[in-house]
Amino acid sequence: MNWKERKSGQPFTIAGVGLVLLSSASHAAENKPANPSRPPVSGPQQHAPASQYTPTAQHILVTGRNVSGAVADYNKKSAYLGPLGNKSALDTPMSIQSVPHDVLVNQQARNLNDLMGYMPSVQLEVRGDPNTSRPQSRGFEADVVANTRIDGLNMTSTTPYAAEMFEDVQVLNGVAGALYGAQNPAGTFSYTAKRPTDTPINRLVVGVDSIGQLMENADVSGRIGKNKWFGYRINLLHGDGTTYVQDSWMRRNLVSADFDIHFDSKTVLELDASHYTYVQRGTAPGFNIPFGMTYLPKAPDLSKPHLGQDYAGYNMETNMYLAKIKHTINKDWSFTLGGLYEDSLRQSFGNTNALAATGPVGQYTQTIAAATTANDFRVGSNLAYINGHFHTGFISHDIVIGTNGYMMGNYNPTSGQSFTLGKSNMYAPTVLPGRQPYYHGRYESAYVRNQAMILGDTLHFDRHWSIMGTLTWNWLSQDNRLSKATSVKDGNTSYSYTTPLGWSSKHIDAAFSPMASLLYKPVDNQTAYFTYGRAIQAGVQAPVSATNANQMTQPFRSEEYEVGYKVSYRKLLFTVDGFRMNRPYAFMNEAGEFGTFGMQTNYGVEAMVQGYITPRLSVLAGMTWLDAQIGDTGNAATDNKQVVGAPPIQSNILLDYRLPIPHGAFASGLAVNANVHYVGRRAATVTNSAFADSYVTLDLGTRYPFFVARHPWAARFGVSNVTNEQYWSSLYPATNNGSLSTTQAGSSAYAGLPRTFHFTLEADF
Repeated sequence: MNWKERKSGQPFTIAGVGLVLLSSASHAAENKPANPSRPPVSGPQQHAPASQYTPTAQHILVTGRNVSGAVADYNKKSAYLGPLGNKSALDTPMSIQSVPHDVLVNQQARNLNDLMGYMPSVQLEVRGDPNTSRPQSRGFEADVVANTRIDGLNMTSTTPYAAEMFEDVQVLNGVAGALYGAQNPAGTFSYTAKRPTDTPINRLVVGVDSIGQLMENADVSGRIGKNKWFGYRINLLHGDGTTYVQDSWMRRNLVSADFDIHFDSKTVLELDASHYTYVQRGTAPGFNIPFGMTYLPKAPDLSKPHLGQDYAGYNMETNMYLAKIKHTINKDWSFTLGGLYEDSLRQSFGNTNALAATGPVGQYTQTIAAATTANDFRVGSNLAYINGHFHTGFISHDIVIGTNGYMMGNYNPTSGQSFTLGKSNMYAPTVLPGRQPYYHGRYESAYVRNQAMILGDTLHFDRHWSIMGTLTWNWLSQDNRLSKATSVKDGNTSYSYTTPLGWSSKHIDAAFSPMASLLYKPVDNQTAYFTYGRAIQAGVQAPVSATNANQMTQPFRSEEYEVGYKVSYRKLLFTVDGFRMNRPYAFMNEAGEFGTFGMQTNYGVEAMVQGYITPRLSVLAGMTWLDAQIGDTGNAATDNKQVVGAPPIQSNILLDYRLPIPHGAFASGLAVNANVHYVGRRAATVTNSAFADSYVTLDLGTRYPFFVARHPWAARFGVSNVTNEQYWSSLYPATNNGSLSTTQAGSSAYAGLPRTFHFTLEADF
């Protein structure tokens, strides 16, 4: 046997020499240093008389390569905290839920939103399509921009993103305004883009999703030049074909390029650009739940065609450009400077199915509309941080001084049209003839500027006690276009017109947001913490149907108390925490006035575990108990009622097991995985007159890594929703903040996807 060809992780001995071959996953190999130090050959090297010579084993480290995800490494040891940088997840005084790269690969995710179900405190508000969902955390709705970041820079959350361009996903639950400036108390959704790797990658992936969606993806990475000064990562993706239901189709295309330019050993410039298009027709839309409905029908089977018509859908395009420069001044000080520009465009002409409050169960009226809501979001974001480390006596300090912020402009059409297509039933949908509506014109409807000044310090008193404190001053400016809306109806066709008028502005200077944490480590592998934080978020504009139309509310101020305990045991990280959070709640009252008439207060407990149970068994699991209520509304119909769509119990467990098959056997490396997702009973209306039933889904998959001509390959097969469960996956109020007005108090419900099959074949060269 030629030892260089052996790929096993098991040791073997030849002529008294023990050789240990460590076969690592390609994901680990891709991120090792460009010039790793090589361990010296051990054992005495001097010559000795033959009678005194004793053979000594030599240890030679040989790194092989498998496909990414082969060892299912779900133990994410670090957490990204924006201006504070990367910190040990064990020593972070906040609830952090993350989905590592190996989950993304092995579960065959196609869209970022596919990954949210693995985090038990996260829900999605599906906005027309699962790929354009608005995220929630702990029952609070995220802002379109303020709560979502890529590599630390603000980005749009309600536009599609291909999962293939990202390394991992992390959610910092709770109030984080002291780290990131003005934002909703929905936590921070952080995405890490793929970057150039030290180990060259030449990866090709082909796949198919039922019932006929084909996919090809090429991922190429490496470094060139003297001392590998130039790094590159090119990602190409094409997908096209029929989705989960007959008479539908989807097309997605991605081109992304990421570059590293190392000016010297201390300075690197990171450049990123991406272009992603997403086109969809004929999939199921959402269902509007009318005010006063006392029950929510059983969810339909989305594998039945014609819930959405084949001429209804979306055309979407997302363009992103990002640059960051990082410089290490010395071993204690560094700075980071970065900026991002993103343009997200959408052409929406989707169906809406309005459920009937009376009559046959499941009956609905279907419309199609080219609405005059925003169809272009332009975001520019920035960051600048100086991080340092020093001592004052026996106290060590990790400080940060910096700023981050963003600017966002919204653009809307001035006119649009909609058609009423007819009636049908969700359990026996039919073809409803019609055509695509269009909108025309363009005007800037809103402009938001948000900039934060940040000062933070982590004080380490000894190996047991430390305090983390962060102070932020926010400058927030909101400009909203006043407008006059009119509509004309001609039979089944309606025309809507918007006349832009002047501007309504609201400015806040130096709004203060603090956060403080006390940490105690009884032993090195355990951390107890208490965290208090406050944050500010932008106010809300009254809708045109309100008596105070277009007026802005005052900015909302949220508050949080959190206590938690973390334990690192072998290769597992356990986390448990409890929290109390609140923020003002705005809606339109029965008199038609829009304002902050209530308070949302959420209590909860979270428990999570991730990592290796055994060397062959990986786990990513969690459970959240949540009591999310609206109070102080002054109206018995809504006072102390559950928040729409926020489940009292949500849990998820993902297990991945590598079968103990000897190396060299035909099925060596074969792995199986199972994912169970549970969501409890949820309120479907603001008055809690109707509820969605709880549900459980099961996903199963298998993975087989192998070698062809010494190159690693892998075949993956998975089934989502194995039992074909019919359930409501997403519920939220018809307006962003809920309402008591009978014309605004409905809700939207989206059914979950049916049983689907996924297959990919990956080859690394």
